[in-house]
Amino acid sequence: MFENVVVGADGSSTARQAVVAAADIAQLSGANLHIVAAHEPEQRPSRSAQGGYVDPANPAVTLLARLGGIAKERGLEPIGHPSKGAPAEAVVKVAEELGADLIVVGNKGMKGARRVLGSIPNSVAHNAPCSVLIVDTVGAD
Repeated sequence: MFENVVVGADGSSTARQAVVAAADIAQLSGANLHIVAAHEPEQRPSRSAQGGYVDPANPAVTLLARLGGIAKERGLEPIGHPSKGAPAEAVVKVAEELGADLIVVGNKGMKGARRVLGSIPNSVAHNAPCSVLIVDTVGAD
């Protein structure tokens, strides 16, 4: 059914829920799971959720290692894609490069003011080169 599943994630619990859904789909389909974590470059180190400092050059590497554990619990070997720049653009770019069959994102930001101003799920859905699954992550925060 699917050969390459791409999921966009940040450090939030809603993104974690999207990774769980993507990993389940990849496991059931025998697909490769690609996890994309993008960040806007910073000028100085920042604190991670665990209290340590994250490399400002690419904090996505640390995040991808943590999220990869979700896939490994399901017997998958995830492929991480640390990216710089806007998250929606990074997810779409990776999906295009891979010829992905499916992109999975959470629905965070699809209601309220962000819905009008734009959100990552909306941007991905409008620019994706393949099918998009928007996972209901309400209540995950």
